[in-house]
Formats: sequence, structure tokens, C-alpha cells
Amino acid sequence: MGDGAEWIWNLAALHFPEAMQIVDLYHARQHLWEVARLLYPNDPVKQKAWMKVHQKRLLDKGKIEKLVPVLRTLPSSNSELAKKVRTKADYFERNAKRLRSPQFRRQHLFVGSGVIEAGCKTVIASRLKTLRNVLDCAGSQRDPGPPMRASKWPL
Repeated sequence: MGDGAEWIWNLAALHFPEAMQIVDLYHARQHLWEVARLLYPNDPVKQKAWMKVHQKRLLDKGKIEKLVPVLRTLPSSNSELAKKVRTKADYFERNAKRLRSPQFRRQHLFVGSGVIEAGCKTVIASRLKTLRNVLDCAGSQRDPGPPMRASKWPL
């Protein structure tokens, strides 16, 4: 699970070559929202209408091969805007295989990183609290500063 950044996939391929790669759907939606805001700045009604079509009918249904040409053919006389939209189209094209949300859901896989992030937060918090308790039980003299400062409490 990743946000679509190339360095993440490079690391995944290096260390887990057989792993299935999935782009976090919510990160992908953020990229699409950026396009909507570029196209309709200061007009949230039009942004939402554009998103309703392009998110619900294309992105969320894994129809990236239809979404990319739509983005690439959006009319714009503003070259800076066109460049930004092209960058987003490249993002979706590069991650098309990783954005098959309906297929992943049918396999009972997560398409959002929220569960993973919550799990990491829970495990790390639990470990740090346990380590803090161990250090307290060992009779250490902690200062009232932030717990687990690297200079006093190496992990």
C-alpha cells in the first residue's frame, strides 16, 4: 500500500518483489480533487460536480484507462494549468495497475491505508509505552521533558 510515489514502489520491488502493489485510494482521490480545484478555482459546486463524474464513475471503479485520456484532453489555454493536469494524468497512468480498487475489494484487500496507519500507530504507541514502563521500573531518573528523547533514551 502506498501513495503512488515512485520511490515507494522501488523499495517494495527491491525488498518484496512478489508483493501486490496498491495505491491508497484516498491519496488518488486527493490527486483528482487537485485537478477539480485547478479547473474550477473558487467554485466548489462545479468542483463537486466534476468529481462526482470522474471519481465515482472512473477512479472508484478502476477505469483508469478512461480517466487518463479525459485528463489529457481537457481544454486549456493556460499552459501552466495544462502542465499541472498532465502531471496528474501521468500519475494515474503510471499507477493504473495499482488502482484496480474493485478488483482488490473482490479479493478482500484494503484499498485505503487508514487501517494500516492505525495499526502502526497502535503498535508503536504500545511499544513505546511498554518501554517507558520498563525504564520506570528499572529505577531510572527521568526528567519531566518529552518522553523517549533520543539523547537520553536510545531505543
